[in-house]
Amino acid sequence: MITYFYWAVVIGIMAGLGLLFGKKQKWKAAMIACSIVFLTGSLAYYFHFQQVFVKHYGGVMSITVPDGQQHIAATWKDNNLWIENYDPKTNTCHFNEYSKGNLLQGKVTIKNCYPVALQQSVPSSAP
Repeated sequence: MITYFYWAVVIGIMAGLGLLFGKKQKWKAAMIACSIVFLTGSLAYYFHFQQVFVKHYGGVMSITVPDGQQHIAATWKDNNLWIENYDPKTNTCHFNEYSKGNLLQGKVTIKNCYPVALQQSVPSSAP
């Protein structure tokens, strides 16, 4: 919900600037001002606010599990999201970090990984 409010504020500021400059017939200045507000709002959201909103205020964020992998867990470390997935073909577990703006992403690979959570969820074949 906070994500939608953020974008409503950004669009509201753009509309206000458009009306303000439009009344004075300064359309070029209106376009430049609206572009600056949109660019600043987009960069601020992507590089700072997205994960802060999701973690602290119930924002919106989507992550797709890569094909062939199974999701195991997700956890927060500071304001960065870490996702653990299991690849049964290579028998490896992958911890991937989703940092602000995806600039500095960590990745940890565990080889010969046998996830306990997946072993417990698979029914055993008893004779």
